[in-house]
Amino acid sequence: MDLSIPSYANGLSDTPLLGDTIGDNFDRTVAAFPDRDALVDRPTGRRWTYRELAAEVDALALGFLGAGIGKGDRVGIWSPNCAEWVFVQYATAKIGAILVNINPAYRSHELEYVLNQAGIKLLVSAAAFKTSNYVDMIEQIRPKCADLSNVVVLGTDDWTALHDSGRGGDAGKLAVAQAELSTDDAINIQYTSGTTGFPKGATLSHHNILNNGFFVGELCSYTENDRVCIPVPFYHCFGMVMGNLACTSHGAAMVIPAPSFEPKATLEAVAAERCTSLYGVPTMFIGELAEPDFESYDLSSLRTGIMAGSPCPVEVMKQVIERMGMAEVSICYGMTETSPVSTQTRANDTIDQRTATVGRVGPHLEVKIVDPATGLTVPRGEPGEVCTRGYSVMLGYWNNAEKTAEAIDAARWMHTGDIGVMDSDDYVAITGRIKDMVIRGGENVYPREIEEFLYTHPDVLDAQVIGVPDAKYGEELMAWIRMREGAEPLDAERVKDFCTGKLAHYKIPRYVHIVDEFPMTITGKIRKVEMREKSLALIDNA
Repeated sequence: MDLSIPSYANGLSDTPLLGDTIGDNFDRTVAAFPDRDALVDRPTGRRWTYRELAAEVDALALGFLGAGIGKGDRVGIWSPNCAEWVFVQYATAKIGAILVNINPAYRSHELEYVLNQAGIKLLVSAAAFKTSNYVDMIEQIRPKCADLSNVVVLGTDDWTALHDSGRGGDAGKLAVAQAELSTDDAINIQYTSGTTGFPKGATLSHHNILNNGFFVGELCSYTENDRVCIPVPFYHCFGMVMGNLACTSHGAAMVIPAPSFEPKATLEAVAAERCTSLYGVPTMFIGELAEPDFESYDLSSLRTGIMAGSPCPVEVMKQVIERMGMAEVSICYGMTETSPVSTQTRANDTIDQRTATVGRVGPHLEVKIVDPATGLTVPRGEPGEVCTRGYSVMLGYWNNAEKTAEAIDAARWMHTGDIGVMDSDDYVAITGRIKDMVIRGGENVYPREIEEFLYTHPDVLDAQVIGVPDAKYGEELMAWIRMREGAEPLDAERVKDFCTGKLAHYKIPRYVHIVDEFPMTITGKIRKVEMREKSLALIDNA
């Protein structure tokens, strides 16, 4: 490898960027494929063709206009995955209202913050989800939310009235509203799950997310013949951009297997709907592969899919290809602030490229690896911070210029906070988070490397490695391990024996903690901050 070549790549493409708004692009798809399946809501047994989905979306858009919602107004949605989520996504886009995605796991304190920080005018909410009574929480904090003028609960007369009020309405009003929109208008606010302090609202435009969904779909070779099973949350970019917008920009079908992730429901949806593509974070695929009756599901329709959201263990990727038949499965990497995908593997990439890297930069985007201390681009093969630039970079954090300036530099590069390495063929490997890097006795240790190694142990189902305080070395390594069913739990001594001679001594975990599950966000990302907090008590009591 010629280390004099800088770690920089740009995504050349013969396919031009889309210049549409989301609403206009959706209408083009409806005109092209009116009678093809657009949306399947498996839990309720409902389905819509593109023509039928357009009727629902337009009726709701007119209903919003009639309720006084217009361009730039913020409409919040607080709900697990359902067909109505999709209606709201496209209806708000058609009138230029800014959709604010609210995490279904939020409690009242977090809900109050988002409602006020975004200035939400109308909130569409589920009545409840799992153990959360949304209606009670909304009533509790509503007096503290000055901008909130209307709350509509799904499944109630209020929702029916709002939706039905637009049926048979003046289509001309909607056409006028749609014609006044720019592709560069803000259309979506997604709150990042910050590890410290309050979350920040990444503000995304039509141009940001429509193009990202389109090009993700292009690299998956989507056409109107594809059927995409989407068990990942709509409130996150993975669901609403890589899922919904990738589908609607290609005429493909969106399939909702369940309100939230259930391995069995997902496998049933793939088999029953003959899905060609399946999405998930690694823990979702691990759950599906571990289903006792996995072999009984006919997954022969699958050809592709996306694994993203957190580092993808090599062995899991291999099983997804071999046991699920997803020969063209793609790894995507990015962040909410970049709409979200920056790099992606391609269908003709080698197994090694699709397991050891997160692919190459996406079309019309740039990626570079920089020294976090100096900001200078590092040579190929050297680790540094991953930065990306192009159409996908957010407009900024909503009403937070200070945090925006910290994330996006003067040249419009988004600094991801991830550590990566670029090889001579432009492939990027993510080796960890700058914040996750462990410095043990002066040695920089990247947990990802150790996690991948522990995963090769025949009794290990999954492993996560963190740094914990140590008086002698500053930090020590601790491995949280999930065991395969029936396996004898590992202890620190057995892990040390397994690692000795294969890992440098300073990379061998000193502490081992066996768990049934890892603490996770609703999107399936491991919450290492919570793991560190719990580990302090575990070490103190050891």
